[in-house]
Amino acid sequence: MAWHGEPLVGFDLETTGTEPHEARIVTAAVVEVRAGEPVRQRGWLADPGIRIPAQASAIHGITSEHATAQGRPARDVAEEIAQTLAGYWAQGVPVVAYNAAFDLTLLTAELRRHGLPSLSARLDGRPIGPVIDPYTIDRAVDRYRKGKRTLEAVCKEYGVVLESAHDATSDAVAAVRVACAIAERHAEVAALTPAELHERQIEWYAQWATDFQRFLRGKGEPDAVVDGTWPLREPARVRG
Repeated sequence: MAWHGEPLVGFDLETTGTEPHEARIVTAAVVEVRAGEPVRQRGWLADPGIRIPAQASAIHGITSEHATAQGRPARDVAEEIAQTLAGYWAQGVPVVAYNAAFDLTLLTAELRRHGLPSLSARLDGRPIGPVIDPYTIDRAVDRYRKGKRTLEAVCKEYGVVLESAHDATSDAVAAVRVACAIAERHAEVAALTPAELHERQIEWYAQWATDFQRFLRGKGEPDAVVDGTWPLREPARVRG
C-alpha cells in the first residue's frame, strides 16, 4: 500500500511570531490520522513565558491573558510534544507538517531553550523523520501554478475542507489530507516510500531556496539569503 494509505500523524503549532528561532509555542496538536480521519489526538495550550503580540493573537485567537491563566509551562509542553513525535518516528510513522521547516525548527529551539533533549537525541542520534511537508511537495510538483501557497489556498486547490484555519488541530488534520490529495493527483509522489519522499523533499526545498534567493537578488536585494535546509534550520552563527 502507498504511504498515503497508511497511518499518518499531523503536527501543527500556533505561535507568538514568525521567526522560528525566537517565537514561542502557544498551541500545538499532534493528530493520528487513518484513511483521512482522526483516530487519536493530543492538544496543548502553553504559557509561552512572553507576551503574545496582538497580531499573533488576531490570527490564532489566544491572548496573553488566556495563555497565562490556562496554559501549561512551556517546558512541559515542548517536552511532551517532542516525546510524542519521537514515539511515532520510532514506530516508522511519518509526521506530516505544513511548512515543516518552521514548526520543527521552532520546536527544536524551544527544546534547546529549556535544556531538553533534541528530537534526534530521542531517536538515539538518528536523524528525525520521515517528515512529509505538503507545502514543499506542492511547490515542487506544481511549480508554475499561480496564487498563494498558504494552507488555506492549497486546501482549496486540492478540495480539502479546512475546518478552522489557524486552529492547531484543524490545521494538522488538513495538512494530512492535503498530503494525501497530492499523492492521489501525482502518481510519482505516491510511488515513493516515506524515506524516499523525505530525501526528495530535502532536494526540492534546497532548489526552491536557491531559485527564490536568485529571484530576490534580481529584484534589488543583493544581500538576500534564503536558508535551504529542511526540515530543520540551524540557528544563525554569531560572528565574533
